[in-house]
This record gives sequence, structure tokens and C-alpha cells, in this order.
Amino acid sequence: MTVEYAQTADIPLLTELRLAYLEEDHGKLSEDEFEIISRDLPGYFERNLNQNLFCYLIREQEEIAACAFLLVVEKPMSPAFITGRTGTVLNVYARPACRHKGYAKQIMERLLEDAAEKKLSVVELKSTEDGYRLYQSVGFVDDVTEYRLMKWYN
Repeated sequence: MTVEYAQTADIPLLTELRLAYLEEDHGKLSEDEFEIISRDLPGYFERNLNQNLFCYLIREQEEIAACAFLLVVEKPMSPAFITGRTGTVLNVYARPACRHKGYAKQIMERLLEDAAEKKLSVVELKSTEDGYRLYQSVGFVDDVTEYRLMKWYN
């Protein structure tokens, strides 16, 4: 199987896969959450796809079997990201019938090759226990820092 970039024609399927991923990761979405995400996510993809969001796909019989997203951000440079360009991996997901076929690893290897070509200083992700060994196998390491991760919610 070959890894390919998603195109605008794939936006309905990307939206479907994102919703499936979110429900597996966070549990059943509320009706409001589902409605908002279903309504607004296609527009997000239209504005960002292949600009600063790169979606990697593997297909089986024309259906998307697995995907991962790479969000590229440019920041003021620092020693921690000397090029100022960083990436965040999101939505590594395989349809249940397509799991344990090596698709996620194949996608991650391609994504990281592209990250190097794009001169990203660092690529980060949040891993579940299920994905931890996969990410280690492609070169990710635990981030040890004196900083505390904090969030502000609106």
C-alpha cells in the first residue's frame, strides 16, 4: 500500500475519520459537539489542507483505511526549535477492520520523511498506551522538561 496526501475531494472522508477518531479517543460526542464538528470541520480542511495541514492516507479498495494529520506551525525561533518550524501529529487512526496491518507505521515513516524535508525542528504528539511502541519505533522519545503543560479554555 502506498501513502498519499489527501486532496479536497477527500474532505468528507477526512471529516468522517476525524469524528470516528474523536469518538474512540474521547467517547461518544454530545449531540452539540457532533453537530458543531460536523458542520465546521469541512471548512477547516478547505482552508488548511496542504497549506499547513497535511493529511496522509492509505486506501484499501478506494476507501481510506488509515490516516494521520501533520499540522505545521511557524514560531519565533528558539534553541528548542531552531528553524522556528514545528509539527504536531494528530488523528493517527485506522479503521477497525484495517488495524494491525502496519499502515500506521508506514504513514508515520512517510510523515517524518516529509517533516525532515519541510525543515521542521521538532515533531510532537500525544500518545496513548496503544500507540506508544509504534511512535518509539519510528524515533519518538519521551519529552522530559522542567516546564508544566498548562491550558486555557474558552
